[in-house]
Amino acid sequence: MSHPVSRGERWLSLLSAGGQRLSGLCPSVQVVDGSLAGQQARFIAVVPDADNHYPRAARGEVGLLEGWTLAKVVNEAVAADAGRAEKRIIVAVIDVPSQAYGRREEAFGIHQALAGAAGAYAKARLAGHPVIGLIVGKAMSGAFLAHGYQANQLIAFNDPDVMIHAMGKESAARITLRSVEALEKLAATVPPMAYDIGNYQTLGLLDTLLDIQQPDQPTAADGQQVIDTLIAAVSQARAGDRSLRHRLRGANRRSSALVRERMRADW
Repeated sequence: MSHPVSRGERWLSLLSAGGQRLSGLCPSVQVVDGSLAGQQARFIAVVPDADNHYPRAARGEVGLLEGWTLAKVVNEAVAADAGRAEKRIIVAVIDVPSQAYGRREEAFGIHQALAGAAGAYAKARLAGHPVIGLIVGKAMSGAFLAHGYQANQLIAFNDPDVMIHAMGKESAARITLRSVEALEKLAATVPPMAYDIGNYQTLGLLDTLLDIQQPDQPTAADGQQVIDTLIAAVSQARAGDRSLRHRLRGANRRSSALVRERMRADW
């Protein structure tokens, strides 16, 4: 059974100029080795797979197979470039609705699979690879933590279908014993609880917010705008330090920065 083409898969094809997918991987993790401004680049996306061995991961969720496969393809890039002065670019194209929830996933160690993926991205960043996260759709829960959150630079589309959060509205409403309407009202005054991308940007985690005319059917101008933004992000990643300290500079991160400052002073 063929899977529907997701926004993430569509942008993977556009950015990699329709390059050939790496073989031997699970169908839900698609990887293309290409170039960006003449520099080697590895483009990675998690996509829906209706025939996924684990049904909980059939709609683009990041589960056991996806976590370990992400770790594999990122670690392979790090190992291959270990002796090179200029490390290849790694672009995580992000459109992931959730981590995969299920008894089998929990029993077989989904926490380890996702930690393996997150660790691989962090290892790549610290080794000098410019790791860029391009959020074209949803970036939810542990899926985002495993695929893209460890990037040097995070770029997101300014679009209603782009959502970055720990959980969906319905789940958050159940957990907090509120209605969805009450949750939305509260989120209007508490930025970390908000679901719109504008509020998320105030947390300091996004480096760039892009206005794209047609995110689902990108025009040539849309594609060029994203490529230009990726190239600029790569330059920043190569020139800056390899930590994520810059994420504490957001308007709503002053308290986070102060806590860290006082902890360093005490310890």
